[in-house]
Amino acid sequence: MQARHQFVAFKTILIKEIYRFMRIWVQTVLPPAITTTLYFIIFGNLIGSQIGDMDGFSYMEYIVPGLILMAIITNSYANVVSSFYSAKFQKNVEEMLISPTPNYIILLGYVAGGVARGVIVGGIVTIISLLFTDLAINNFLLTSLIVVLTAVLFSLGGFINAVYAKSFDDISIVPTFVLTPLTYLGGIFYTIKMLPEFWQTVSLVNPILYMVNAFRYGIIGITDINIWLALVITIGFIVGLFWWSLSLLNKGVGIRT
Repeated sequence: MQARHQFVAFKTILIKEIYRFMRIWVQTVLPPAITTTLYFIIFGNLIGSQIGDMDGFSYMEYIVPGLILMAIITNSYANVVSSFYSAKFQKNVEEMLISPTPNYIILLGYVAGGVARGVIVGGIVTIISLLFTDLAINNFLLTSLIVVLTAVLFSLGGFINAVYAKSFDDISIVPTFVLTPLTYLGGIFYTIKMLPEFWQTVSLVNPILYMVNAFRYGIIGITDINIWLALVITIGFIVGLFWWSLSLLNKGVGIRT
């Protein structure tokens, strides 16, 4: 299959993915916007006014980067896990697998769709955040890089979840029991400096902590984690998950019976 044809296949999958989640925007784009607005009101205004400053910033300014990234994480993951599992359930994924389209193009198409939804929702949440506080981006390049890398990583995670899922209930297990706890314990609402030394060490095992801190540094210029270490860990997870996802697709795990 020529490179031109591969690009057409990739673009087709991507357009289909974007059309899918935008067609039902009331279910995919609106809810996270409303939920994050409630976070801003409850945690930022009501609770934040009682907490005071965090590392020289108001509590609202401190949590905004984490809330934006949380929206990107959950939506990029949710888009791929629901879309690919639906393709499995409806048996139309088999049509792609028997076509000349390379498996890595199929994977990249779904991941790009997850990134698109994550970035769109993240952009909407960012706009909403401007109603509550002023944002002055400290490092635009780093901020953009972390957005893309995080969305790619969790899109791959959603793909793996979809491959192993055997029912629609299975696609909610990982987000509920793994993704949500790691996200809330990833330093979105607090600095790990507030924790006892033992729990600071335990927190360092959480990969989301590195992404949140790198993103926070990109926006307001403060971090609890070395930025280069955060980038290395994030890219390392992406490489590992991409290899795992492609291996599952090549072997037909969860698809071929």
